[in-house]
Amino acid sequence: MALRMAMVGGGPGSFIGPVHRMAAELDGRIRLVAGVFSRDPAKNAKAAADWGVAPDRVYPDHHAMIAAERARGDGVDLVSVVTPNHLHFDVSAAALRGGLHVISDKPATLSLAQAQELAEVVTASGKLYALTYTYTGYPMVREAREIVARGDLGAVRKVVVEYSQGWLSKPLERDAGNKQASWRADPAQSGVGGCIGDIGVHAFNIAEFVTGQRVSRLCADVATVVPGRALDDDCNVLLRFANGARGVLIASQISAGARNGLTLSVYGEKGGLTWSHEDPNVLTLDWLEGPSQVLHAGSGYLGPAARAVTRLPTGHPEGFIEAFANIYRDFADAIASGRAGGLVPDIAEGVRGMAFVERAVAASRDDAGWVGLEGEGR
Repeated sequence: MALRMAMVGGGPGSFIGPVHRMAAELDGRIRLVAGVFSRDPAKNAKAAADWGVAPDRVYPDHHAMIAAERARGDGVDLVSVVTPNHLHFDVSAAALRGGLHVISDKPATLSLAQAQELAEVVTASGKLYALTYTYTGYPMVREAREIVARGDLGAVRKVVVEYSQGWLSKPLERDAGNKQASWRADPAQSGVGGCIGDIGVHAFNIAEFVTGQRVSRLCADVATVVPGRALDDDCNVLLRFANGARGVLIASQISAGARNGLTLSVYGEKGGLTWSHEDPNVLTLDWLEGPSQVLHAGSGYLGPAARAVTRLPTGHPEGFIEAFANIYRDFADAIASGRAGGLVPDIAEGVRGMAFVERAVAASRDDAGWVGLEGEGR
């Protein structure tokens, strides 16, 4: 039987809400049956009608939803949180305390303190919590992780991760009709990080996910390039990993002409690998002594982690929705088994992401040079 899901946020005008809905339902493991899609009653009702949610399961706020769904014999099993950042903690904590599993868009919360508090709520609730660090769901990213873990590259020495966009090269947040730009540029809704909290956390997470190494120290230059903007829109961060490897992280939303340019390169003693989100079904291996290799998604020679999240034969491209769906499917498996872990990003990754954002922003502001990242827990 499919798990029953409620969604908070994601109504008309949302980019990520429909993505979550499609991804959750792709494999038939989860079904959207309830929600609070918008604070605007008309938009709330429209989203429900468009997505086939019964009118009596559309609620004015998440507290009413949780109470009503707990009272039903067919109440929801999990809540998907797809609101702006400032609502993530309240919705997630209320759902967990109400006995529901939670899957949330990143970052986990508005602040590191909230993320640490939410970690305590997750533990006390006994329920599962997941974050949609989407790019970890791609088959070739999971293949890259296996290659590094097997030691094929030798000890990791250098990591270069870049996530460049150009869509905020102009002050779009000043256009009252641009909802996507306005909340991302508002500290009250986004937190202390703009670009670094929106896409920098993805770059940080994928670097740690693929290498299996934790960042221990960083040196950050976090800047606001567009005049009058309240939050950062361009970030350059040097990284030191726990094993001694060096890294460079670039995150930018003012790189005019860039679309969604997430690229990861990992270099070891014997060779390196490169994966790009704009060509996600390919993984390139370049060897110090030997010919280069190009691996393709869906191929029989890939490892079990990549094959397990591939739906189509090689040559049939899969993309963003499918990567999202892999995280939802993994989370459904975790709920069914009652066991957390595996490859699903959890609250620990949420705490690390917020520690990265806050420490990078503060270090850049204070011109502090190298600062530690470890010890982010309470």
